[in-house]
Amino acid sequence: MTTAASPSRAEADRAAESGPRTLAEDLRGRTDADLGALLCARPDLTTPVPVDLTQLATRATTRASIARALERLDRFTLQVVDAAVVLPDGFAPSRLHALIGTAPEEVRRAVAALREQALLWGPDDALRVVRTVRDLVGASPAGLGPTLAGALAATAPSRLQDVLADLGLGSTHDAVSAIAAITDLCTDRARLDALLGQAPEAAREVLDKLVWGPPTGSVRGADRPVRADAARTPVEWLLARALLVPAGPDAVVLPREVALHLRGGRVHRTPLPTPPELPVRGFDPQAVDDLAAGSAFTAVRRVEDLLEAWSAGGPPVLRAGGLGMRDFKRAAVQLDVPEAEVALWLEVAYAMGLVAGDGEPDEQWLPTPAYDTWRRTPVGTRWAALAGTWLETTRVPALVGTRDDKDRPVGALGTQVDRTAAPEVRRRILATLAALPPGSATDADSLLAHLTWHQPIRAARLPEALFRAMLVEAELLGITGRGAFAGYARPLVEGRVYEAGDALTPLLPEPLDHVLLQADLTAVAPGPLVMDLAHELHLAADVESTGGATVYRFTEESVRRALDAGRTATDLHHLLATHSRTPVPQPLSYLVDDVARRHGRIRVGTAGAFLRCDDDALLGELLADRRAAGLRLRRLAPTVLAAESAPDTVLEKLRAMGLAPVAESATGDLVLTRPDTRRTPPRSAPPRVAGEPPTPTEALLAAAVTAIRAGDSAATSRADTAVERDGEPVELPRTSAAETLLALQAAHADRRAVWIGHVTREGRATQHVVIPLRLEGGYVTAHEQGTGEIHTYPLHRITGVAEVG
Repeated sequence: MTTAASPSRAEADRAAESGPRTLAEDLRGRTDADLGALLCARPDLTTPVPVDLTQLATRATTRASIARALERLDRFTLQVVDAAVVLPDGFAPSRLHALIGTAPEEVRRAVAALREQALLWGPDDALRVVRTVRDLVGASPAGLGPTLAGALAATAPSRLQDVLADLGLGSTHDAVSAIAAITDLCTDRARLDALLGQAPEAAREVLDKLVWGPPTGSVRGADRPVRADAARTPVEWLLARALLVPAGPDAVVLPREVALHLRGGRVHRTPLPTPPELPVRGFDPQAVDDLAAGSAFTAVRRVEDLLEAWSAGGPPVLRAGGLGMRDFKRAAVQLDVPEAEVALWLEVAYAMGLVAGDGEPDEQWLPTPAYDTWRRTPVGTRWAALAGTWLETTRVPALVGTRDDKDRPVGALGTQVDRTAAPEVRRRILATLAALPPGSATDADSLLAHLTWHQPIRAARLPEALFRAMLVEAELLGITGRGAFAGYARPLVEGRVYEAGDALTPLLPEPLDHVLLQADLTAVAPGPLVMDLAHELHLAADVESTGGATVYRFTEESVRRALDAGRTATDLHHLLATHSRTPVPQPLSYLVDDVARRHGRIRVGTAGAFLRCDDDALLGELLADRRAAGLRLRRLAPTVLAAESAPDTVLEKLRAMGLAPVAESATGDLVLTRPDTRRTPPRSAPPRVAGEPPTPTEALLAAAVTAIRAGDSAATSRADTAVERDGEPVELPRTSAAETLLALQAAHADRRAVWIGHVTREGRATQHVVIPLRLEGGYVTAHEQGTGEIHTYPLHRITGVAEVG
């Protein structure tokens, strides 16, 4: 749509000609600070560092790099991109402002950001959009259809003359002039208003349905020629006047010029220059920190409890990798927590390298040696490692238990829970919460809308359910409390993970070295226990409940477990007497003595298996017991029985009968089982799935800019190679291969003539002024201006490209 402030096409062309002709030239004119800002905003351009500015321009226009750059843009800047794509190259920022409709300074800020990232380039009054940006935005930016020139390109010349007649325009001699005349009418506000004023109400309703997109609609027989005086339906009335254009046998499209007029000259219905406001509710910052610190301590203890339970032998590793759903649910029951929480502890522990497969033929999930190292560090340090790993891992625990594309459940510790966008989303969540006043929280819906404004393309990839799960995970890990960011966790946002652990330490409860023994065979730990005491209690008792205080219950099985691990009755009595603030209950002492007295009276060794006992009467009772019939026992000697079952089966059966047998080695020694000795061989943490490259440091940026400048200086200062033509030396255009390709691509897109140097197979130098028609397969097909013929040139024989004249 033309406006008084808009420069003419000729003025835009003159401005473009006075500036850089390629992106490489544009970058060459930028300062070192500008190049550093480009590399910082688009870190993928530094891996590896380009050799010169031409290579930097080439890499900056690749589809993958442009897609990454667009993903980082906020919603308003993307709206400006849509408006820029609507305009032809060589536009001024004032035309963008007219299409956006917000304050000029807001558009200028967006344009500055786009130029900084080399998505726009050129002089201030003749900006260009990188061609790849146009390709990625697509043919319908902001729901707009094609231009009239594009929509009418395939229309028959006779049909165009009919449209001119129905519009009251004079006939022309060619299709190009006809399309130009129709376009002039549709870009003139007064004339188009007058034409639309004649439209039937039903026709205006059709336009209203298409104006904000999608711009296409279905109509049977849309490509059938229709004249204005023969139109019978609202769609035919519009088709006769090119206000709708056929897009196929049964489809119509609303041309871009008409849609922009109906939108009031705006590309978007509602410009969004600022993010949505975040409603805030406040809490006492100290109360938030105390609550979050309690969650942080619980997180550390949950991981320890889980891996301690697997120390005696973990669940099997599935053949395809990962943890079976049955074992996953069993772990949730053991910890007495929801399955979503177990998934969090499992995935974080796995990402840290604390748990892995042992690599044996019957592979099991077991703690790694790194778990023992981690367990011996202070609680604050352990928590910092957990929180830092959660923040950076690409694994998304909330995916566990969902269904994949084949409607199969997604298991924990498998390969289907990685999402490359997850770390960036978590960092943005924490950065947004940390920017609020201390103790302040906001609701999930507002936070989601706020973050979606900042990166709408990337946010669309992550389902809303996963975003909400991340907020819950931050609460479980103690990074937030009541939805507010914990004060001690603020260093996490700046990458100082272990400083956050140090800040947490003063808020954690001091480990206790005592428990309270109860007459009901339980022990109450009123707080966290020192490591050695916690280990011994886990060995001799079962955890019955957790929370503010942990309750342990002593049973025959738990006491026997401690005796199997080499503890004696004396050791257990000493443990209880030393670490109990209450007298040792008599029932507990009797339980320990009773189990110890029966422990080891029967010994099971290897033969098929044999049972040895000094009390032959006890063996007689065992032979007569029907419950042991499945073992097929027979007496070999007064104190020895033989069994046809394996030793492990015999041990399990006898223990189920209430006996306390122990295993015996071939030399007659006791076989002790130590649950804490099951570890995998040394394992490293699983590799992180490749995602966003890290932001380069200032030192790297400075070195990269210096290297690019040096390489570019060397490339542009090479002397042109002289070749002979007809016995005379000729200076051919000389550019690098990358710069040659860029120049030919630009000339092809603009249908512009360029001067090329070409060396034939015989070594003869030739020069041609050509218009590139097609570039593919290492060849350029071009129309030669001098002869009017079409020739194909191998790209590797083109010495360079220069502008005509």
